[in-house]
Amino acid sequence: MRRLTRTVATAALATALALVSACSGGSDSGDDAKAPDGAALEKVTYLTSFGNFGRDSYAWVAKEKGFFKDAGFDVEIKPGQGTGAVIQTIVGGQAQFGPIDLTGGLLQLGNGQAKDFVAVAAIQQRTMAAIATVEGKNIASPKDLEGKKLADTPGSVVRNLFPTYARMAGVDASKVTWVNGEAQTLMGTLASGQVDGIGQFVVGQPTIETVTKKKAVLLPYSNVMQDLYGNVLITSAKIAKEKPEMVKRFTAALLKGLEYSLANPKEAAELLKKNVDATNIDAAAAELQLMAGYVRSSNSGTAIGTLDSGRVAKSIAILQGAGSLKQNITPDQIIDFNLAPKA
Repeated sequence: MRRLTRTVATAALATALALVSACSGGSDSGDDAKAPDGAALEKVTYLTSFGNFGRDSYAWVAKEKGFFKDAGFDVEIKPGQGTGAVIQTIVGGQAQFGPIDLTGGLLQLGNGQAKDFVAVAAIQQRTMAAIATVEGKNIASPKDLEGKKLADTPGSVVRNLFPTYARMAGVDASKVTWVNGEAQTLMGTLASGQVDGIGQFVVGQPTIETVTKKKAVLLPYSNVMQDLYGNVLITSAKIAKEKPEMVKRFTAALLKGLEYSLANPKEAAELLKKNVDATNIDAAAAELQLMAGYVRSSNSGTAIGTLDSGRVAKSIAILQGAGSLKQNITPDQIIDFNLAPKA
């Protein structure tokens, strides 16, 4: 698989760009909002995958363009804090939908750390997980991470998948120090020089360069772990079982927002800016442009959101081969293929 190539800014700039806040307003909100058929809208809480950056703007687009309303939903969008936290919040009932990295979900399920959630659509057909740094940190290959300090949220897939990545890349994980961070402030932490690198998605490159004023250097996990899915949309097993048609309607509306965002990245970034004032429009649009190549693949064809049981089985085999799963799991345990879009 081809490799994707990726002075501190002022404190005010770093804070403004890295700090993101949740906003619940939008064109389809309001106490008197009705669905096209006149029925009351169903209230839903949606978590983004990791803060409010361009890569997650498609949810705001689905809200602002009325896709959620047309499907019968009044959606409140809140910033997520990575795979582990999103799963916990959805299983706990504080939110109904959100994206997680599928490999991170497999690790959580296969190691007994989480259960009672299911994936119902793919957001990206390839993993975007990566270690991100900037020029001047003397990190050009995975081996260079030894002796370095990295930051990420505790539940992030980048952090939780790192031991597997390290084994496959020939890195001594015990020589790498991890410190806790938050999705909204990781780039500012890198810009300030407190750490040598951060857990990040490859599409974060434009935003990293905007915040740090330096050229970003990325080590994509996909270079050593091929055929892994990226983010997938999840809901609780309870909702999937009790409200399958509702899940299908929500999924279709969200994926419509995703497709629109990829076709209109500048407009999507502007709609994100409307709701999250800290947004840098150019960086957000650039993230979407980079993400486009991950949303479709030769496996999915032209369809968005499809999930293939065989590919998921391969992902499980990769993790099992690396000794990263304590329990044997199957694709059907983490994905509801009856609800997922068909290729």
